[in-house]
Amino acid sequence: MQKYILARVGQGIFTLWALTVIVFLSVHLTGDPAIYLVPLELSTPENLEIQRKKLGLDKPLVAQYGIFLKNVLQGDFGESISDGRPARDILASRLPATLQLAAAGMGMAILFGVPLGILAAVRRDSIFDKISKIFAVLGMAAPQFWVAIILILLFGAIWKVLPAFGRAGPDTFILPSFVLAWSIMAGMMRLGRSSMLEILDSEFIKFARVKGLKEHFVLWKHALRNSLIPLLTFSGISLAGLLNGAIVIEVVFAWPGIGRMLLDGVQQRNFPVVQAAVLASGFFYVAISLVIDILYAYVDPRIRYSS
Repeated sequence: MQKYILARVGQGIFTLWALTVIVFLSVHLTGDPAIYLVPLELSTPENLEIQRKKLGLDKPLVAQYGIFLKNVLQGDFGESISDGRPARDILASRLPATLQLAAAGMGMAILFGVPLGILAAVRRDSIFDKISKIFAVLGMAAPQFWVAIILILLFGAIWKVLPAFGRAGPDTFILPSFVLAWSIMAGMMRLGRSSMLEILDSEFIKFARVKGLKEHFVLWKHALRNSLIPLLTFSGISLAGLLNGAIVIEVVFAWPGIGRMLLDGVQQRNFPVVQAAVLASGFFYVAISLVIDILYAYVDPRIRYSS
């Protein structure tokens, strides 16, 4: 088990290092960063040279990467071009909004998606199963921005029962979290149903029934645990995507999260802010993938014993 965990941690560290290399080279491939960091009215050759020396751009590329990596490890991503604030502070101010929205959306998706998918498999070919399949297809097919606009139009403009924009009270979480959960919930329903059906048709379930075990014991003790294994991966990937900021949702609902921060940084060519957002996103992906891998080993002993 320890060997398995250490291997996954090593893979995660290597992935983060590779991400720092990609981010570093991407900034240099876009041109001279000093041009975008110096205000246009102060963009003289002397000021550009001063900025290059400040950033270490007058040094060899390997030395520049060493400085960049050292600063990243210290949490120093540079200063924002637009207002001069440290990119670290901007990231810290946007992170709580994304964490809260991701938790609300993921909680809603798990609360409804997993039970409905399992129930649809248990009641195969029933009316409930057919309705759940239609809902799952609609959830996967309908674009999030379209669902968001429809909900804003109905609940915010016509009926005026829920706030449609911004982040203030608890009621402002309802619409964006539901839109975030919409496609994830549909995916969990489909994946949970197919996984449960596969487990129910397996030999060990048939053997448990032949032994005379009660049906509810067979379903909830043996079938459910094994059917949750694919859902772990799907949940981890979905949560990582939510933590990285659902750009479309945050823009539509004017939500001050990481996704909107990343979009604003790209539009303004604000490299320090973009670097902070991308590296934070990579860290979330690696951390959540590591947790999911460890949970895998506990849920499925075959992984633990084969490692």
